[in-house]
Amino acid sequence: MSVFLYCAICFVVLALVLIVRLVIGPTAADRAVVADAIDVLCDMGLVLFALYSGRGIYLDIALITAVLGFIGTTLVGKYLEGKL
Repeated sequence: MSVFLYCAICFVVLALVLIVRLVIGPTAADRAVVADAIDVLCDMGLVLFALYSGRGIYLDIALITAVLGFIGTTLVGKYLEGKL
């Protein structure tokens, strides 16, 4: 088995654990943190796929989704703080 497959299996297991936490999170802040963590896992999955396939376009997509995830998390934080 390939190292890429082992990493993909680990990412899937981590995403499942985070989805459980997303469902049972007691506060909205907990859910926002989990959503950001899932975004990071998706970005890492795209980087892993870019390495596996040898195509750089997936790195560009991962960079764009990482920036959008950061902006989204910042906006959610401002909203929960009451400053938006």
